[in-house]
Amino acid sequence: MIDLQNLRKEYTNNLVAVKGLSLKLERGDIFGFIGPNGAGKTTTIKMLATLLRPTSGRAFIDGIDVTREPEKVRGIIGYMPDNFGVYDDIKVWEYLDFFAAAYKIPRNKRPQIIDDVLELTDLTGKKDAYVEELSRGMKQRLCLAKTLVHEPQVLLLDEPASGLDPRARIEIKELLRELKAMGKTIIISSHILPELADFCNKIGIIEQGEMIVSGDVGEIMRQVTGGQVLDLRVVEEDLEACLQHLERLGSVRAARVVDRDIKVEYVGEPELTHEVLSALVGAGIRVKAFTEERTNLEDIFMKVTRGVVS
Repeated sequence: MIDLQNLRKEYTNNLVAVKGLSLKLERGDIFGFIGPNGAGKTTTIKMLATLLRPTSGRAFIDGIDVTREPEKVRGIIGYMPDNFGVYDDIKVWEYLDFFAAAYKIPRNKRPQIIDDVLELTDLTGKKDAYVEELSRGMKQRLCLAKTLVHEPQVLLLDEPASGLDPRARIEIKELLRELKAMGKTIIISSHILPELADFCNKIGIIEQGEMIVSGDVGEIMRQVTGGQVLDLRVVEEDLEACLQHLERLGSVRAARVVDRDIKVEYVGEPELTHEVLSALVGAGIRVKAFTEERTNLEDIFMKVTRGVVS
């Protein structure tokens, strides 16, 4: 659905904002685009949104070249910039109607579309309110509603939760989950790393215009940490026996006790973690809890980046 091929962007002052970026995303992928300020995230998204011309390389959305056929691309993407504009002297429905008209949606179809996106973004009760009366979180959701009026297949969201309070961030996150369930392909840049792990199936970390690592969240975690981490809790009397048994398993690199739980460094096949549990139960060890440790994007980010900007 999205295909970047050695995408590069240079500016006249010899600044290279994006250096040979390559990326492939399938339909329905939710891609978390991670990087420090000045890393090249916004530049990349603007090139995909047809707002900046690449210096070299090519980018395709649903097979359409963003440079050669920008009008076609604009019909299938929804772009939400990090600094969005809303017009204070009009009502919420008028704001959405304006953008629906800009996308050449027939007048007789606009009222239903406006009602639909307002319901999706939980703004139905604000339909007749003036935009200037909305909180920042509501304005953020209104901008996302505007992004959805033409039913785009691909969403390019640049820091959609920036500057929001905790409740508004949770609301945006729930909305993104709904969009994921609708089958949208989404690129979302964000600094809220733990929350990205909740709904992104792929991530990419960019620094100084270069993609350091990208791919499936679980696979990247294994590349960086060397495996998966399993959390075990057993009956206290079985603790020593459990540790000894884990040491004999070829799929376990190490095991240690942390706050009465056992942290297991698993290096076997990702889909075969259940065999560890089966082996322990078969050995008569009474297991009370067995889970895979949640992916920590902050740890990945700190390990693979050097803290420099373009």
